[in-house]
Amino acid sequence: MRKVLRGFLALLAPLRCAGCDEPIDVPAAFCDACAASNQLAALPGAVFEYGGPVADAIQRFKYEGRSELATALGALMAEEALRSSARFDAVVPVPLHWRRRRARGYDQAALLAKPVAKALGVPALLRGLRRVRNTPSQVDLPFGERQRNVRRAFAASRLRGARRVLLVDDVRTTGATIRAASEALTEGGALEVHSLVLAARVLSEAA
Repeated sequence: MRKVLRGFLALLAPLRCAGCDEPIDVPAAFCDACAASNQLAALPGAVFEYGGPVADAIQRFKYEGRSELATALGALMAEEALRSSARFDAVVPVPLHWRRRRARGYDQAALLAKPVAKALGVPALLRGLRRVRNTPSQVDLPFGERQRNVRRAFAASRLRGARRVLLVDDVRTTGATIRAASEALTEGGALEVHSLVLAARVLSEAA
């Protein structure tokens, strides 16, 4: 697994820490100080708990045009995926609506899905899901509104017969988006849907 991570990170030049953005000398997603500050997720289906350097990295990645961080962050997700005892036919990202993707310039979950799929040796079905409603950002919504916001927001398409799917996203908060996307994949023919996110927020009311 370490070879997979080093192989992906070797593509990065120059090497910079995804957390503090300072130059680093060896292929790694985070410098030693930032890596020590990141907290591994306590529950399965996530690499880190959201906060500290990994939250800073996600902020840059999503909102500051730093799409190149997908290689390093996706490699960490690939390592986690390789630890799973489950077997997958395909990796599917949780998609942005096309209007938001056009405004941002890229879909962050799709970029993360590529190194994960490559490590697993399965296709990344970047159009396996469509977001059929341009929903408001979950970040600004109270807990109770999140599930209603994304209900029926996704539709499966072009699954190419994939029955065991790994669903990939950057952040999980209440799990409402992951649940809605998983339901769409199941309705589209998937028999098993597992999920993996880079970071999970810890909430007292998380569902």
